[in-house]
Amino acid sequence: MRRMLAAGLVIGAVLLGLGVVRAMSAEAADVPAYHPSRLRAVGGSRQVVVVTGTGRTSSYATLRAYQKDSDGIWRQTFAGMPARNGYAGWAWASRRVQGTGTTPIGTFRLTSAFGLKANPGIRVKYTRADSNDYWVGDNRDPKTYNMFQPRASSTRTWRKGESERLAAYPVQYEYAAVIDFNRPSASTITWDARHAQYVTSRPVNVKRGSAIFLHINGAGSTAGCVSLRRADLLKVLTWLDPAAAPRIVMAPLADIGRA
Repeated sequence: MRRMLAAGLVIGAVLLGLGVVRAMSAEAADVPAYHPSRLRAVGGSRQVVVVTGTGRTSSYATLRAYQKDSDGIWRQTFAGMPARNGYAGWAWASRRVQGTGTTPIGTFRLTSAFGLKANPGIRVKYTRADSNDYWVGDNRDPKTYNMFQPRASSTRTWRKGESERLAAYPVQYEYAAVIDFNRPSASTITWDARHAQYVTSRPVNVKRGSAIFLHINGAGSTAGCVSLRRADLLKVLTWLDPAAAPRIVMAPLADIGRA
């Protein structure tokens, strides 16, 4: 009798365990692949922007945003914002090539923003740009590559023709967040007074591309950035909290778990 009771208890425990496993599996299956709990590189971030493309060669995407509350639970802040990405689709960040019109796949920090208008309440570091400001993409000048440059002086070492004059995009760059793809570390950047420009002591890969932003929609796809409707972008930018170490994860939906 005791043996039968013991066997029954063991069987019951096994069945209970199987039930728990099945319940956990069902719960995990209900969590989409783009949920922050399933993303591998969000680190200690408590704010995550997730951009999922519809396919490797598509320029259409969807943006969602999540915040981790004090109870450790990720809660969705913004859902289903229509977005556009590069006209040639997507490329893994480590293999992306400048000028290919692809959006880099990966996870990147969101530490700064800029715009041609006054700060509307953005809390990450904000720079107001004017008609003489550029974002440098001159691969012949690594020390200034992929950096904001104010006052395009005659003593500069980078070429205007290989850089973006920010005021040339009055709609897209009314407001924009800088996606830290292929960016030099802030600790390596200093002001070069002789040439009136910012320089880095540790240049990034000048073949990978520069000026990858989260900005306002233009007429269609982008050259590698991610764009949103103006109202949606302002919601996202004013939500970003530098204390929450925000990051953006970008990839086609099929690849988002590896980004």
